Amino acid sequence: MEPDLLQKPVSEITRQDFIALPVSATVEAALAAIRKKATGEEIIYFYVVDEAGRLIGVLPARRLLAAALAQRVSDLMVSRVIAVAATATVLDVCELFVCHRFLAFPVIDHDRRIVGTVDLALLTQEVVDVSEKERMEDLFQTLGFRVAEVQNASPFKAFRLRFPWLLATITGGTICAFMAGAYETTLAQSLVIAFFLTLVLGLAESVSAQSMTLAVQATHGAPLTWARFQRAFRKELATALLLGMASGLLVACVVWLWRHSLWAAAVIGLSIVLSVITACLMGFLVPSLLRRLKLDPKIAAGPVALALADIFTLLFYFNIASFMR
Repeated sequence: MEPDLLQKPVSEITRQDFIALPVSATVEAALAAIRKKATGEEIIYFYVVDEAGRLIGVLPARRLLAAALAQRVSDLMVSRVIAVAATATVLDVCELFVCHRFLAFPVIDHDRRIVGTVDLALLTQEVVDVSEKERMEDLFQTLGFRVAEVQNASPFKAFRLRFPWLLATITGGTICAFMAGAYETTLAQSLVIAFFLTLVLGLAESVSAQSMTLAVQATHGAPLTWARFQRAFRKELATALLLGMASGLLVACVVWLWRHSLWAAAVIGLSIVLSVITACLMGFLVPSLLRRLKLDPKIAAGPVALALADIFTLLFYFNIASFMR
């Protein structure tokens, strides 16, 4: 997707062919007003306003058509209206469509006066043409480089763009190899610890990648304030605790049922809890820190976060095994 598409104001893509009906109008008067005003084909809802022009309700077309002519709009309208602020972004509106499954939303200013509407068809038209490009770019940015930078680059330039971030993976892997060598005795004394090493590393890398993706999306576009960072961090920490405890308990049960070793189950389960929590936080903190340092988190976050997740996972795994031996 084009870099700023999701962050551009929704006011730039609103429709202006909405109909606002006075709250005191009858159905007959409302239908007459609708006939007089040229409308687009995509009108789905009619909006009800008070004497000051403020939005106070929404009237679905089918409810209006089924009512008696003498009924008042105020008796038919739905007073609980979910509206979009004119300062909202396209991303905010996408979230509303997903959460509420409505076909359209009114866009209002700070006085609750309608400035336009945005419907699902219009939003889809804005984003669908570039969605495939977005998916491809996100994939390559996770690996550590931009598609746009390498498409027309020479082999040497492509190498210079891609190799520096691969060094993070190489460095992390080398450190992990040295750590495994330092705990060779621990691994030799219990084969079950070695059996589950790949699973523990894979879990940590998976949750780190998930958190990193969410953090990159959350920090894109809008300024990263301290209050915003704290809210996002608390949410990610709670999620990390749940993921860690659920994964650790599940794998510990598998180990105990398979090997009948309470020690191995405790070591592996506790290691997974700590490593998943840490990997989640690394996946969240690394993009946030890079954003704070004015670096592009989409390029560097992937290799760095995954390398740190591997290192911390092995530290927990081997030290807990040695301590509980």
